Amino acid sequence: MKVKKRCGWCAGDPLYIDYHDKEWGRPVHDDRLLFEFLVLEGAQAGLSWLTVLKKRENYRKAFDRFDPAEVARYDDKKVRQLLDNEGIIRNRLKIASAIANARAFLAVQKEFGSFDKYVWRFVNGRPRKNRITDIKKLPATSPESDAMSKDLKKRGFNFVGSTICYAFMQAVGMVNDHVTGCDFH
Repeated sequence: MKVKKRCGWCAGDPLYIDYHDKEWGRPVHDDRLLFEFLVLEGAQAGLSWLTVLKKRENYRKAFDRFDPAEVARYDDKKVRQLLDNEGIIRNRLKIASAIANARAFLAVQKEFGSFDKYVWRFVNGRPRKNRITDIKKLPATSPESDAMSKDLKKRGFNFVGSTICYAFMQAVGMVNDHVTGCDFH
């Protein structure tokens, strides 16, 4: 079996390798999965992505499989349950953000027909394929992530700074930032 060449950031952990090989940089057009990545990218703020990946299944259970309509209805009792859940990142602001973002997400779906239609407008409906040779030269933001962040904030979303938006764009394949030496570029 031929060993694949991969981006250096995923080396050493099977969970990271699986995520890199099967998800990162692949276009996502499913609203529920887009919501999942939006919540997880916000939860990741200040932490490593590997920390979030290790808790991903717990998040799926705790957040009703990332059904935005369900999350939008969360009340104080549910917030307390989430804060007691050791399987997720128990940060009150990040949990409140997920709930507020679910409500804003539903409003965007109503306005645009889907979150997919809304969010992919920032890259004119087609993935941007960067030609980066060194993982250290990966950008943290872009003009598109700046615009997305500004518009999401205007619509009431939280934990959507430009860096988080750029990571979201990478995760859902709006941007393909696999280095040129990677088999997945």
